[in-house]
Amino acid sequence: MIVALFVTVLSQAQGKKYQAEREKINDLIHTKLKVDFNFQKSQLNGEAWITLTPHFYPINKVTLDAKSFDIHQVKLEGSDVPYNYSDNEITIELGKTFKRNEEYTVYIKYTAKPEEVVQKGSVAIQDAKGLYFIDPLETDPEKPTQIWTQGETESSSCWFPTIDSPNQKTSQEIYMTVPDKFVTLSNGNLISQNKNTNGTRTDYWKMDEKHAPYLFFMGAGEFSVVNDSWKNLKVDYYVEPEYEYAAKDIFGLTPEMLTFFSNLTGVEYPWDKYSQIVVRDYVSGAMENTTAVVHGETAQQHKGQLIDNNEWEGTIAHEMFHHWFGDLVTTESWANLTVNESFATYSVYLWYEYKYGKDKADAHMDEDVQVYLQSGSEDKDLVRFYYEDKEHMFDPVSYHKGNAILHMLRDYLGDEAFFEGMKSYLTKHKFGTAEAHDLRLAFEKISGKDLNWFFNQWYFGSGHIDMNVTYDFNTISRNVTVNINQIGKTFKFPLSIDIYEGNGVVRRENVWVDGKESSFTFNFNKLPKLINIDAKRVLLAEINDKKTTQNYIYQYNNAPKYLDRKIAIENIADKQQTNKDAYNTILKALNDPYYELRILALENIDLFQKYNKKDAISKIAKIASNDPKTLVRAAAIKVLGKLIDPIYKPIFERGVDNESYAIIGASLVSLYQIDKQGALAKVNSLNNKVKENLSDAVVNIYISEKDKSNLPFIANHVLKGMFLTQDKRTQSMYGEAFKWIAQSDNKEAIENVTNSFVKLGTQYKKYNFDKMAVNMLNQMVSFQQNSTNTNKKELIVILKTGMANLIE
Repeated sequence: MIVALFVTVLSQAQGKKYQAEREKINDLIHTKLKVDFNFQKSQLNGEAWITLTPHFYPINKVTLDAKSFDIHQVKLEGSDVPYNYSDNEITIELGKTFKRNEEYTVYIKYTAKPEEVVQKGSVAIQDAKGLYFIDPLETDPEKPTQIWTQGETESSSCWFPTIDSPNQKTSQEIYMTVPDKFVTLSNGNLISQNKNTNGTRTDYWKMDEKHAPYLFFMGAGEFSVVNDSWKNLKVDYYVEPEYEYAAKDIFGLTPEMLTFFSNLTGVEYPWDKYSQIVVRDYVSGAMENTTAVVHGETAQQHKGQLIDNNEWEGTIAHEMFHHWFGDLVTTESWANLTVNESFATYSVYLWYEYKYGKDKADAHMDEDVQVYLQSGSEDKDLVRFYYEDKEHMFDPVSYHKGNAILHMLRDYLGDEAFFEGMKSYLTKHKFGTAEAHDLRLAFEKISGKDLNWFFNQWYFGSGHIDMNVTYDFNTISRNVTVNINQIGKTFKFPLSIDIYEGNGVVRRENVWVDGKESSFTFNFNKLPKLINIDAKRVLLAEINDKKTTQNYIYQYNNAPKYLDRKIAIENIADKQQTNKDAYNTILKALNDPYYELRILALENIDLFQKYNKKDAISKIAKIASNDPKTLVRAAAIKVLGKLIDPIYKPIFERGVDNESYAIIGASLVSLYQIDKQGALAKVNSLNNKVKENLSDAVVNIYISEKDKSNLPFIANHVLKGMFLTQDKRTQSMYGEAFKWIAQSDNKEAIENVTNSFVKLGTQYKKYNFDKMAVNMLNQMVSFQQNSTNTNKKELIVILKTGMANLIE
């Protein structure tokens, strides 16, 4: 009804401003920059030649974004022109009227001062000063000196003048002057390098295709460049020298991904190279700068980690897919961020499905859905024209929920129509901008289906399906009625129902749910042993149905999907003491074809039940030595460690010498239970970098030993154990260690834990972790005030400085 819709719109708009696409008065055509760097002041000296044209109406002035600049000179066609610089904008009087399609170029000489930028970042992008100098004065022996930029959302205008909006597109040239020992990276291709007489070098980077200003990138530092290729294009990996040996293990699937995504979209990778660089102190996870992707330092992993799992592979896929969805076709406004981020997030599913199979992809989708469900974002539309700040768009709705919505749309349309629709969208809007309606029209054009109902519900609406399911069996009439009762908001959706009869026959019923209460009746020959709702496992839904333990046991053994088996394991795990079939099902799951479910079974196996405990332990011991996945072997070693039985000492001793960090860590903790001195000797033999990679195990042992000589190391990791784990025993153990730190006179430990509070408080500000961090730092101040520590005044200053950083 119109009234209900009006109320909804009012409630969304309350206290918020309508966020339109930025009006296009002038259009960017080309951007040419010459820059060098003042390391002493962390500033950039720049010259910019910005070529523009009126969008439609005649103009006699242009306004450019330029945040925290000193403007030295402004010219048009070689002559000085008047300008006004205020509120981070420079308005230039052109002295004549330009008409549509008439190009003009303004020249600006300036100094960019990123340390004076006052705009704030978001949960996803934690800072917004655009240009970053890492250890510019070379005072920190633990950090390399680097320069890098971060443009999203509107921070490129912190280092060059532009119209900083996603609905602008420009080609570019950058002349970058840096110390000769540095390598550089920017968008496009490196055209030339010229050494200067003062020990610097000027690198000239050029990109002919147009892209949005927020995708501009510069990076410089002492990187090792590992070369790769795809077809006739350069593919390079920029890493710190320490990780050169592992660069291809981290990024080596890049060429295969480029082939896969080109084939999948039907659009050949559209740019002239593909480089990836890893930088220090990055303000986000990674960023899809066109042809010059930047990754945070977590991407750099040693082979001991990569043997277990390349934790960054999904991020590599995500940023690459942005080169189609985001870089080639860009959201016209931040309100429509979904056309960038939801597709990039879904690309990880598509890659995993292709490379590793459905179980891996479905496990990843489940993780994303859980992030959304636990985020408290049910009231947010996917496309939001009303919001307080553009940075708020970078949330689990735009990423994780949008990902699940695309998966539902793919299922509804079928693969052929879905991927042809993607191709149609990309082809029509290439090197331009688009919004969610353009996406709908592309899918409608290909499929012939009306999709307004889907987009109105999922793109321009909020929430997700939440339903209770009950079953009414009639053994006389030989039928069952499935009752669907939606809780809260009513959605309409196709629903797959699999009915498993007693003889093992399964048939699928496809129905359409379109009301708050819906009932569907099906005949059966034999009483069903299982009725599986959302059998295709594609709905973004919370499904509450009353299944018996026997239903779940049958489900694990017969229903094929990853989620079928996962949900079954979770629901029968606590029935092992009283139900032999439940125990045997968990035991069977130790051999599940998907490794994460083998781990889940290991974490839930009851070794103290009254059934076949001995055989189970024997099986776990074999898994600890022979499973093809190191993460499964590590999980099995943890289980054996809980038995505190010296018979397994040889397994643990072999484990501490393994290449896999997961196996080493699990083996150290398990060995410590039966041979403390042996475990401690191994820990003490590890170098600091390996200890960091094994921090969970090492800190666990240090705390168990009450080893306060290692407080600084414990302090670096204590908050993770207190707040980022669900295990109560771990939380309690780390909480005790936190008290040691809070009461100690160890300056390094106090600094480390304070820095951790500030980092996590900033990262999880959305969840009020900053407020909790301030309270805990305040408690530490009280501990120090009541202590006899001779340096307590110095320690209190450190703690209060951390509090101030969180409050500002």
